[in-house]
Amino acid sequence: MSILLFVMLGVFIFMMFRRNKKTQQQQAELQSKFAPGVEVMTSFGLFGRIVDIDEAENKVILELSPGNLATVHRQAVTKVVEPAAETAAEPAEASPVVPDDASSLTTTETGSTAVGTETPEETLKRLNDEGKKDS
Repeated sequence: MSILLFVMLGVFIFMMFRRNKKTQQQQAELQSKFAPGVEVMTSFGLFGRIVDIDEAENKVILELSPGNLATVHRQAVTKVVEPAAETAAEPAEASPVVPDDASSLTTTETGSTAVGTETPEETLKRLNDEGKKDS
């Protein structure tokens, strides 16, 4: 019985070391991709572009937006952001035409507003009337 316990403990320790080694390999692979101009994300959610890497101090200078720089520890950079493939958006075949001015909302014959439009006062009255019907 005690031999089985030692075997299980040995397997547990082996798996733990294996997992740590795998994590270290992934971190080393990620850090090998670091170079000025690469888009990255930090562990606390900041996105930026690497401007400079200080190997001696383990620091990375990120440009968060034009003119805004941040210095973070090298291990805080957790992900290299790959640019998304831009897909050409297909033009809509029947897109609605939106008028540029309010004069096109009135009809010439009656001078009233077009169907489906109402003034803010009419909208407020309609919504109040609907509320009274429900209760």
